[in-house]
Amino acid sequence: MTDTASTTRKSIKERLAERRASEAGQDQEQLDGAWYVLHTYSGYENKVKKSIESRVESLDLGERVYEIVVPTQEEIEIRSGQRHTVQRKVFPGYVLVRMELDDETWYALRNTPGVTGFVSINNKPVPLGEREVQAIMTGMTAEAPKVKIAFQLGDTVRIVDGPFADFRGEIDEINQEKGKIRVLVSFFGRETPVELDFLQAERES
Repeated sequence: MTDTASTTRKSIKERLAERRASEAGQDQEQLDGAWYVLHTYSGYENKVKKSIESRVESLDLGERVYEIVVPTQEEIEIRSGQRHTVQRKVFPGYVLVRMELDDETWYALRNTPGVTGFVSINNKPVPLGEREVQAIMTGMTAEAPKVKIAFQLGDTVRIVDGPFADFRGEIDEINQEKGKIRVLVSFFGRETPVELDFLQAERES
């Protein structure tokens, strides 16, 4: 049994480590508080997160409000032939908070600018179940970044790189996992399938 001094005040990193360990089947009772969901104005999620962090510090609520999370997943966006990694919000308009719910913490978070309220039943905030929390947290890190593209089957594209640069063709196949498209290019009077990276083609407007 660990001594009391080492377990009473745990850093956020230690608590995160405990949550990761809990996914492997360890005891979950060591985590303090419960996860609640705040509804925010759309697009204000990160501002709300920062405002809550400031409020928690100024009102000395750090012993009762433990973590604030805006669930996101990495996504690769193709813009002007360049790859850009962006953070896509998994639940736009929502922020997750692990906290001890009492009148003071409820009031402090409920009245944070940008917050419209807790997700509640009969005006009582409802905590998330542990399985829901684990699904959200693992979903943020488990998957490889997805490529967000504007291509669709049948689109006409212009090839911008490689031996077929400046040729035009129609998209015949899209492979999201590999980041590839197959384009039917008219070459010497015949349609020839050419496999290209997403970055090697631009959709004709």
